[in-house]
Amino acid sequence: MTLEDIKAAVNAGQIVHWANTGYVVQKDRVGQYLITYLPNGSCIGLTDRGGQRLNGEEAEFFTAQSKDAAEDPGSESRP
Repeated sequence: MTLEDIKAAVNAGQIVHWANTGYVVQKDRVGQYLITYLPNGSCIGLTDRGGQRLNGEEAEFFTAQSKDAAEDPGSESRP
């Protein structure tokens, strides 16, 4: 996912993970995008200080599957 894709997904209320489901991208009260490690709450910025370079590779970011699709894989539409 690109930086723009990640921000758009977070703003749309989707859950975005980095590397594994223990890390979640969140937007804080002042508008900063952070990568939070859920087990202990520690976090880093989504980007470098300049806001241009991701703290991670684009390929490592992914959105969570919806709960319904995870519980019923047959509910996903197929081509």
